[in-house]
Amino acid sequence: MDILGLIGRTKMLLEEDITHFEGTLSSIVNESSFLVIGGAGSIGQAVTKEIFSRSPKKLHVVDISENNMVELVRDIRSSFGYMDGEFKTFALDCGSVEFEAMFKAEGGYDYVLNLSALKHVRSEKDPFTLMRMIDVNIVNTLKTIDLAIKGGAKKYFCVSTDKAANPANMMGASKRIMEMFLMQKGRDIPISTARFANVAFSDGSLLHGFNQRILKKQPIAAPNDIRRYFVTPKEAGQLCLISTLLGENRDICFPKLNEELNLVTFSSIAEKYLAERGYGVALCETEGEAREHIDSFVSQGKWPCCFFPSDTTGEKDYEEFFVEGEEVDFDRFTTLGVVKNNSNTDDNKLNHFLDAIIALKKRGSWEKEEIVELFFEMIPGFGHKETGKYLDGKM
Repeated sequence: MDILGLIGRTKMLLEEDITHFEGTLSSIVNESSFLVIGGAGSIGQAVTKEIFSRSPKKLHVVDISENNMVELVRDIRSSFGYMDGEFKTFALDCGSVEFEAMFKAEGGYDYVLNLSALKHVRSEKDPFTLMRMIDVNIVNTLKTIDLAIKGGAKKYFCVSTDKAANPANMMGASKRIMEMFLMQKGRDIPISTARFANVAFSDGSLLHGFNQRILKKQPIAAPNDIRRYFVTPKEAGQLCLISTLLGENRDICFPKLNEELNLVTFSSIAEKYLAERGYGVALCETEGEAREHIDSFVSQGKWPCCFFPSDTTGEKDYEEFFVEGEEVDFDRFTTLGVVKNNSNTDDNKLNHFLDAIIALKKRGSWEKEEIVELFFEMIPGFGHKETGKYLDGKM
């Protein structure tokens, strides 16, 4: 599959900086030990492979998904084989007592990278999943930072998202609040992060769903008005590696916009995707029509598609990597920009947020509106708009 062609590009984004800094990157990796949390997800696997390929002294990977971890190991063994350093995987929840015990017993990590996240906009549809999103994206981040500090780590990296810039949904807002805590924790340990675009064909993404629909002989559905930036899994891994090893304290790295990185609609990718597989597009007015006539369409060399304007909660027409008022360095790297931050965080506001979340959990019940209100307190001008419609209500 030609991922670059599908997302409208002809070359990889970060090759100039990877080539320029390869000596430094390889030297640091070869002399260091790493813990990758969430390492069996799409981005985590890409980061893990970038580190493994440069022969670290120690590489430990943690992920809650046992099955994805098995595939990661198979992929690494099939692609790279083995290395001289220690490579171990642990199927653990990074917020658990078991993880903390593992960290203390196996530790001595120079670099702790946290790639775990609840990344879907649909995760805000109910108050229970929304609270778990706060746990994963914020609370567990703080727990793992504290372990890294106590363990004497040199650096902590945590992945953010372009949706944290002027967030329009609770997922992006949770990552923006996470960034605030990262800036605060930068007083105690060097921290860097990265905002980047949608990772093309990552697990659970709409593009990954295209593969599943073809395998299961089901119609394809996609919005035709939502535009997104896309990076490949390898580019995501490279971006995280550069930010971890070369980023300064409180830096947020992001890919520079250029003639290669353009906003692309999901429907246009769907059309290219089907063409690559030898199918034309059979536009259908309704989901029912698409499901009912799939056999006849496919026999004609066409695939039934429903393209529609988006009307679900939390969708943003376009994405951005930085916002007005942020200090941005465009000179340090050729292909990356860097948002510079200082330690001037509102500690009272951050403490209030954590206290409020703890109080809701202790109460044992909470409404979504209570959490939304708390997010509005944390992020002035938060662009969240509730439409009452969610992606789970669509094909």
